[in-house]
Amino acid sequence: MITVVGLGNPGEEYAKTRHNTGRIILQALAKKNDFSDWYADKRTKALWSTGKIGKTKFQFVAPDNFMNNSGGSVKPLIKAKKPARPGDTSRSGGDLESLVVIYDDLDLPIGSMKISFNRSSGGHNGLGDIIKVLKSQEFVRIRVGVSPHTPGGKTKKPTGEKAVIDFLMKDFKEAEIVELKKITKKIGEALECFASDGKDKMMSLFN
Repeated sequence: MITVVGLGNPGEEYAKTRHNTGRIILQALAKKNDFSDWYADKRTKALWSTGKIGKTKFQFVAPDNFMNNSGGSVKPLIKAKKPARPGDTSRSGGDLESLVVIYDDLDLPIGSMKISFNRSSGGHNGLGDIIKVLKSQEFVRIRVGVSPHTPGGKTKKPTGEKAVIDFLMKDFKEAEIVELKKITKKIGEALECFASDGKDKMMSLFN
């Protein structure tokens, strides 16, 4: 069982924003692969959907805490030893090696991604909270670019705290959604590779 966490903020007002990239990608992959309907889990305070990519079982988790408190939803996934509810044997807790976190990254241009392992948060508050709560950086993360870029691919990210927040909290533009759909397909392929061949092979093929 592989656990994939998509970071973002709960609520319709944030649903299509750039800062919700992780959740948006998770929802798209769940739909494409005929996962279960999303349901709310009180123990983790998160939305859940389960299914298979290729031959491997996955559980998708979208924290319903706000971004800066994402760690509270992730900790039970690693530490829990018993199912969250009677009859549900799919969520008995896992380990860091089977955890993947997907989130937005201003340092990458829209339509690109970077897979890494055992690295710092890079200033991303959601990822930083997960690292703090788990007391470890030793898990896979998939950074997804959200910044505009030049025709040559050079990133043109906003500067200044207010400009950054305003940019991240705005909805994706139509052309950006097209790019996001393309990279979502690639992420699905990367997750299937992770399940069958491990993180090193995934990073060598998809970075």
